[in-house]
Amino acid sequence: MCGRYTLVTHGAELAEVFDLAEEVSWESQYNIAPSQSVAVIRQGQGGRRMEPLQWGLIPYWAKDASIAAKLINARSETVTEKPSFKKAFHARRCVIPADGFFEWKRVGKRKDPMRFVRPDRKPFGMAGLWESWRSPQGEVMETCTILTTAANAVVAPIHHRMPVILSAAGVDQWLSPPALDASGLLPLLQPAPDDLLEVYAVSAHANSARNNDPQCIEPTEVMELPF
Repeated sequence: MCGRYTLVTHGAELAEVFDLAEEVSWESQYNIAPSQSVAVIRQGQGGRRMEPLQWGLIPYWAKDASIAAKLINARSETVTEKPSFKKAFHARRCVIPADGFFEWKRVGKRKDPMRFVRPDRKPFGMAGLWESWRSPQGEVMETCTILTTAANAVVAPIHHRMPVILSAAGVDQWLSPPALDASGLLPLLQPAPDDLLEVYAVSAHANSARNNDPQCIEPTEVMELPF
């Protein structure tokens, strides 16, 4: 799964990397957690825009918002089948920018946080879905989820799942207009190439989602890659 990630890249670089219609103002986030407001890129008539949505999908048919806590991720293997995701897969796709994500390594009874990043520390786009939900009181909420897939060789020693990371061409395809049959997008939902990511240990400071500062991403130890 992907349950915590970072986005510390400046807005100007995000606008360039993701070809946004306009430059964005973005405050660095060192420890993004579910239920928080997160940056999401969607394709509109005026081009791509980065907007805040709540992390944790609430399907349009949900009776209440509590389901969001269970839908922070969508398994790519079943995204076309699950009622929570299948309509969004065809019509409401988005890209969730990040420049790192966390997983936890078990060491006895202890869990040590590890951060996965590109070697050049550039941002990347995770495949996402979004929904618009109206509460019984009439409040409209826009929410999102991150697609996951099997782990690649870098992530697998720590966790068996990883977020779907899209190439630049993959971002273009993923944000293409809705189609009656979006099955042609399924080949995008693969583990990232092994050389796309590297991993390093960070301090237990990152364990608490209440902490959101540079200490969350400061390295404590460099792990050797498994290949």
